[in-house]
Amino acid sequence: MNQNLIPPLTEATILPPFWLTLPFVLLLVMIATGPLLFPRFWHKYYAKMALSLATFVVAYYCSVLHNSIQPIETAAEYLQFIALITALYIVTSGIVIQIHANATPAANLLLLLVGALSANCIGTTGASMLLIRPYIRFNKHRIKAYHIIFFIFIVSNIGGALTPIGDPPLFLGFLKGVPFTWTLIHNSFPWLIAVLIMLGVFYFLDKKNKIKSIPLPTEQRPILSIQGSKNFIWLAVVIGSVFLDPTTFTWLPAISYHGHAFSFIRECIMLTTALLAYRSANKKILKANEFSFEPLQEVCFIFVGIFGTMMPALALIRILAQSEWAKPLITPTTLYWGTGIFSSILDNAPTYLNFTAASMAAQGADIARVAHVQAYAAGGSYAHSVIGLRAISLASVFFGAMTYIGNGPNFMVKSIAEKAGIPMPSFGHYITQFSLPFLLPILCIIWLLFFAFST
Repeated sequence: MNQNLIPPLTEATILPPFWLTLPFVLLLVMIATGPLLFPRFWHKYYAKMALSLATFVVAYYCSVLHNSIQPIETAAEYLQFIALITALYIVTSGIVIQIHANATPAANLLLLLVGALSANCIGTTGASMLLIRPYIRFNKHRIKAYHIIFFIFIVSNIGGALTPIGDPPLFLGFLKGVPFTWTLIHNSFPWLIAVLIMLGVFYFLDKKNKIKSIPLPTEQRPILSIQGSKNFIWLAVVIGSVFLDPTTFTWLPAISYHGHAFSFIRECIMLTTALLAYRSANKKILKANEFSFEPLQEVCFIFVGIFGTMMPALALIRILAQSEWAKPLITPTTLYWGTGIFSSILDNAPTYLNFTAASMAAQGADIARVAHVQAYAAGGSYAHSVIGLRAISLASVFFGAMTYIGNGPNFMVKSIAEKAGIPMPSFGHYITQFSLPFLLPILCIIWLLFFAFST
C-alpha cells in the first residue's frame, strides 16, 4: 500500500515518454493470452518475462531519466503489498473452516454476504484468504467458475467499501486525513445496492445450477467447525500491524528517503508472523487446505512486473489529471469512471491518491496537508468535494473486480481455485464473460443513482 505523499509537480519534473507504457501493455497482453494460447511456455517463463519487463522500465528510469527515486518508492510499495499478502495467505492456511450443511443457493448467498461484511473488519484480502477454501469445499460437488468469480466480485472487492480497513485505497485516505467513519457514512447506501444486486444475480445463476450437492450424513454435528483457531491470534496481529504507519505514529522507527518515511517495523511484524504461523501450523490442517507456496509465488512474480511497469502510466495520469486544461473537466462522473478504469488495470491505491490529489488541486487544496484533506472530506469549504471523494472511493474499490489484476486478492483467489482443480476463465474471458455482462451494469447503476446527475 502506497502511504507516501504525492510528490509536487514542478517544471523540473522529467516525464517518462509515452512509449514507456508499452511494457505494461505487453505484460497485460501476456497475462491475458499466455495461459490460453501458450500455457506451457507461460507457466515456465512468466516469472522471467515479468521480471525482464519490470527491469527494463526501472533501468530506463535510473539510467535515462536519472530518476531513481520513483523505482525505490515503488519497490517499497511492492514490499508493503507482498508482506501483507504473504502474511494473510500463510496465516489463513492454518485455519480449516468446515460448513456441515447442504450447498444450496441460499446457503451460498449467506456465505457471500458474511464475506462481504467481514471484508470491512479484516480487509478484502483477509476475508478472501480466510473464506475461499471453505467456500470451495462447501461447493466441491457442484462448483463452477461463476462461484469463484462472484466470490471475487463480492468478497474480494465490493464488500470492502465501508471502512478504511476494507481496501488499501480507503486506508490511504484515512492516513491522509479522511475520518475513519467517513466511508461508512457516505458509502453505505451504494454498497448495499451493489451487494444486494450482485447477490441477486448470483442467486439466479446458482438456482440454474442443477447439480445437487451430496446429502450429508444424518448424525448430529454442529453446522460450523473450526480447526486451527489459534491462528486467529496471528490474524489479529497482522491486521493490527497494518495501522503501524510512521506518517501517523511518528515515534515508529522508519527509513527516511526523499522526505518520506517508509515503515519497516510493520513489514517485519507481518513476515515474522507468517514464519511463526507456518512453523507452528498443524501439518494436517495445511494438508487439508492443500497448502503450497505456488499461488503465492505466482502473485509475487506477476505483481513485481505490474508494479515495475506501471510507473510511467501512473506518472502520466497524474500529470494529465493535474494539468490546467484538465481541471475544468474534473466532475463526479469523470472522477468515477477515470478512477474506475485505471483501478481495473493499475494498483487501485496509487490511482486513488492520484485522482484525489488532482480533484483537490483543482480547487487549490493540497493532499499533503491533513487540514485540507479533512476540510475536503467534510464538505462546505470546497465545491462538491464530498461527492467527488465518494466517486473516487467507490470506484477504486468496486472497479477492482473488473480484472484479475484490479486488486491483490483477485489473482490469489484465482490461483487457489486453480490449485483446487477448478478451471478458471482466462484474463480476457473473465472480462467478456463475467465483468462486462454482470459487473459493468451494476457499476452503471451506481453511477446513474449517485453521480450522473450531480453538478
